[in-house]
This record gives sequence, structure tokens and C-alpha cells, in this order.
Amino acid sequence: MNFRLYLFSFSLFLVFAFVTGHAWSQTSAESLPALNVSGVRETDAGILSPTKVLSGDELQNKLSGTLGATLANELGVSATGYGSGSSRPVIRGLDGARVQILQNGLSVGDVSSISPDHAVANPLQNAHQIEILRGAAALLYGSGSSGGLVNVVNDRIVTSMPDAVSGALNTSYETVNQGKTANVELDAPAGPLALHFDSAISNSNNYRIPGFAEQGGPNANWAINPGNPVNVPYSGKLPFSYSNQNSLGLGASYLRTDGYTGISMERMNHNYGIPTSEGGYIQQSQNRYDLAHVVNDPFDGFSSVKISAANSNYQHTEFSNNGVASTQWNNTATEARIELAHKALLGSKGIIGAQVTGTTLNAIDLTSNSYAIVPQTKSNSTALFLIEEGRYGPLKSSLGARYNYVSQNPNSGTQFPSASSEQFVPTSYSPPTVQNRQFNLMSYSAGGLLDLVRGYGLGLAYTVSQRAPSAQELYSYGPHDATATFDVGNSNLGTETSHNVELSFQKTLGLVKSKASVYRNQFNNYIYGFYTGAYSQANSNFSVVQSSQANASIRGAEGELTYNWNETGIGGRIFGDISQGSFNAGGNLPLQPAPRLGTELAYQRNGWLTSATYIYSYQQNRLANWEIGPTPSYNLVNANLSYTERIGKVNWTGYLVLKNLLNEEIRYATTPMAVRLYAPQPGRSLMVGIRAAF
Repeated sequence: MNFRLYLFSFSLFLVFAFVTGHAWSQTSAESLPALNVSGVRETDAGILSPTKVLSGDELQNKLSGTLGATLANELGVSATGYGSGSSRPVIRGLDGARVQILQNGLSVGDVSSISPDHAVANPLQNAHQIEILRGAAALLYGSGSSGGLVNVVNDRIVTSMPDAVSGALNTSYETVNQGKTANVELDAPAGPLALHFDSAISNSNNYRIPGFAEQGGPNANWAINPGNPVNVPYSGKLPFSYSNQNSLGLGASYLRTDGYTGISMERMNHNYGIPTSEGGYIQQSQNRYDLAHVVNDPFDGFSSVKISAANSNYQHTEFSNNGVASTQWNNTATEARIELAHKALLGSKGIIGAQVTGTTLNAIDLTSNSYAIVPQTKSNSTALFLIEEGRYGPLKSSLGARYNYVSQNPNSGTQFPSASSEQFVPTSYSPPTVQNRQFNLMSYSAGGLLDLVRGYGLGLAYTVSQRAPSAQELYSYGPHDATATFDVGNSNLGTETSHNVELSFQKTLGLVKSKASVYRNQFNNYIYGFYTGAYSQANSNFSVVQSSQANASIRGAEGELTYNWNETGIGGRIFGDISQGSFNAGGNLPLQPAPRLGTELAYQRNGWLTSATYIYSYQQNRLANWEIGPTPSYNLVNANLSYTERIGKVNWTGYLVLKNLLNEEIRYATTPMAVRLYAPQPGRSLMVGIRAAF
């Protein structure tokens, strides 16, 4: 769909949101009893608050096996889709290293930002809350997250003493993949200690798909690499789309009147398929250890000090479709941070802090016992940050600044294969230079929300975010099966800088509420994989993709209008989002999401909760010149029904979740061609389950 036509339609929707919102605010029936539908209320308590929070029933109804699938239909968020095992969120057209994933405020420590076939090492079954942060709030945790951050909160370190043993049990079954899930969590007092236990197991087979696996049918003859057309005849169930995961978590907290000290550990195992045309699978595992220490009112002028740290040891092994182990990835990450929250000073409260991170990335070719794709690289980061929020009459303000020093130190003894051995056609590409790199990064943000009249706010925010190139962008040299590319790094890449300007509107009073925003994100030295037109005959004719830089921009809009949302009785909302990325010199950015419009109805009373969602995703034909398309449009209809009743001391909930009721062929434009052309999302599915909380 033409961007200008869509933007015009979207503008009409925003005007309608403003006008009807103003009319309804004058006549709303404030006497209606309030009942929280979603389990969380999103307020305008602070512009440093998360952009979106999923918790309670809303989180349970949207929870999927991957983080990307869970957030895929949130405003401004889409996802990659590599079967049931790997899917990462894409925020406003940005993914990978530009969207940082956190667990309880600390990096998850995996390698999911390197490639979309690498799953996020963060079990979701026992998650209590998922937060999406952008702007100044994101600078608390990292620079370079120009798309934003996603923080998964599991409360494994208990922060308040439970009165007695409490917890929750959940079990479910899904028809599309014979998926079986069960999880349990317990909190218990033990003298001055609060103890925590959680465990989850999830097993799913290959999922059913509508029609054929290959976009356009089994004779489409897609050639994502030169001279190498591929036909995939699959229908029914999609091979290598299964996922099996289990996790165990333990935590202990010593609670004091002035704070707490807690530790936790986690073990996660994940075995999942990669549904490319050839197929394959990954066996993933991680051990993680966390520490948190909080003291309230530590000294004059400060309300709290928090010290937190995490260590993770991550590993995964990649297997071919016949079970031969090919590559092993290891990542060891240690992170520590201190945050001091100061009390009001000149009308502003804020947090000042420091953070240090060290990681060692290692990828080994198991057939030759040498490096694979990227040499062993040690990365170090040291950061200082300051975040402030204040109110001055009708104006709320936010300010943030973060300085990062980042170093990338590859193994200088790495022996790359010769360019001649890769049989490049028609142009040869030499390995990158193995050299240490250092980057000084300065990111900052300033924003304000002006109360126009009671209940109406107009916001403006400007954020500059700098990102250092990753180890793979700098030093990669080798074939990558999951994307069917031969990746060539560039050790001379410079700092990527984004300048984001966002104008927003919100209405927060009355039965009808609304929020909308328009934004433009201008990039200097945007880092991307450039399809050179060459290919490697020694590696299945994989296309040569070289790390490159160019100036680019992403512009977009998103908004929603709600009626009686999060209240008893009937509620509804309409919403939409669009983003479009392009190079300044001409041409579209790769892997950009398609525009979407949607509506949702919900009803809750006397323990019953039901809702239905319809989303129309437009065809994506604004592709990079090397992408095959267009990506087809689709109609997505989801629904859920649940009933909760308290029996004794236990709240029992039975629920049904229906997904893709129209059995539509869904292919995300944000998924690389090697999977998008051969692996649609799951077809029609019914999930049934029961939860107990006590």
C-alpha cells in the first residue's frame, strides 16, 4: 500500500480519536464500577515509565513460546519468525543489536542479537511482567538500543516477605503442534529469608500450516542465491518447526526493614528446529546467576541504592538436517551495575549510576575445530548514566544521558581461509583485518509532556543513540546456513548514530481514551548487510553479504483509541501502526514490517473474561532491492475465553485461546528470506489450559 495513502488514512483515524475522545469525555458515565481487564493499568504516571507493560491476564492470554511471538501484535512491535523456537521482537522496524533484551534489568547474555535463528535464552512461562522501554528510560540500561529495550521480569529474587507459602500452577495443550506446557512457581518464608522456586517444561511438535510451505506453492522456484532455485513441496506440517524447552529457577532473599539482598540461579535447555529449505536444529543451554542488593534511604538526599550483577554461561550447537553437529557457539557474559536514586531536587527526581559488562564470544566449526563465521572476540563496556524526570506546572520533563566506552578485541591468531578457497563469483572478497577497536559513545534524550487541558497531553521527545558495531559486523567471514549467506565483516566500521524525534498525543480521562505518535529516526552510518551480487561456489552458492554503512531513516506513526478499556462490561479499541525505512541515497531498508490496522473487543463480568482481536496486515512491497517479494497481506483473528473462581484459598482459572481462526497464510516481512519464503507461521490453533494461584 502506498505510504502516503496509508498515512492519510492513519491521520484521519488520529483526528477521529481526538474528536470523539473529546466528545465522550464530556458525557462519560463515571459511575460505572471499575474492574481491571488486562491485569495492569497503563497510566501517564511518568514519561519514563515503560511504553507498554504486559502482566496479569493480558500477559497470560498473549504468552507464547518465544518473546517475539508474545509481543508480535503490540503497537509498534512486530517479530522475526523461525518456527516455534526462535522469534525476536522488532520495534519500529529495528531489530538485532538495536533492540536489547533484558532479564530483571540485566542483559539476557545470549547471542540472539547476532542472528534470527538464535533463540532468546529467556524462558517465559514463569514471567510476571514484560516491559517495552524507549527514549530516556532505555538509556538506563544501554546505548545503541535505538529501537528500544524489552525487559522480562520474573521476580525470582523476592522483594517482600510472603505471609505463607504462595505460588501458581499452570498446564495447557495446543492443537496446532500438539504442544504441552506445564509450569509451577512457589514463594515461601523461612525466618528472615524469602525463598523462590520455579520450573517449566514445554514440548511441541512440528506445527500445521495452511496450504504449502513455499510462498506461491511448490513450483515457485525461488532462488535466493544465484543459480540455485529451490523447491519445497511440504504441506500439512512444517518440518523442523518443533520446540522443546525446560527450565529451573531458584532464588533466596534476605529481607530487612531498609531493603533486601537476594541471589538466584537459572538453568535452561532448549532444543528447536530451523525451518529453512534444507532444515536443521539447535540445542541450546544456559546457566545464569543473579545478585541484587537494595538499601532504602541510604544517606541524605537519596531514596535508594541498588547494586545488581549477573553472570551467564551460554552455549548452543547447530546441527544439519541429518543430525551432524556443525557449529558450536559459546558466550560468557558478566554484568554489574549500581543505581542511586536521588530525592526531589529543584523539582526533579532521577537515577545516577554506572555499569560494566564483559563478554567472550566463541564460535567453533566442529568439523575442523577452528573458528566458525566469527573469531573469538572479547568485548568490554563501561558506562555512566543519568536519568531525570520532573514536573513543572503543566509540564512533565525527562532528561537522560549515557556515556559508554566499548572495546572489541578479536583473537589476533585467527587464521581465515583464503578468498580463493571460497570460489567467489564474479568478485572476490578478502577476510576482514583482525584488529582491536575502541568506541566512545554518547547518547542522550530530552522530552516533555505538556498538559493541554485536564486529561489531554502533548509530548515531544528527541533522542540521540550511538551504537558500536558488533563482533560479527566487524569480523565475520564464513557461510551461515540459517540465512543462506556468506557473511563478510568490515573491521573499519564506524559508530552508528540515530537521531529520533517523536511527537505524541494522549487522552487519559473518560470512557474514551487515546494515544498516538509520529516519529522520524535519522541514522548516520546505519550498519546493514549488503547483498553484493557475488556468491560462493564452495558454499552452496550462498550470496555474499558484506557489512556496510550508509545514512538512512525510518519514519512512522502508531496510535490507538479505546472505549471503557480495563473496566467491567464491554470494552473495545482500534489501533494501527506503520513504519517505513529507506536509505538516504535511495532504496528501502531490508526486513521492514508491513503496515497494520486492527480492532479488539473485550468483556468481563463475574469472573468471565473474553476478547477477540482482528488485525489486517498490508502487503509489504517496499523491499530492499535484493529481497524477494512482495510479502503477502493477511487477516489475523485471535480470541480467548476464561473463567476464574475462588475455591477455598485457590483461584482457579480455566481458559481457551484461539489463534489464527481464519487459517491464514502469515509470513512476516521482518523474517529473512531463507525462512520467510519457505516457512509460514502456524495455522488455526486452539489452546486449552487451567491455572491455579494460591
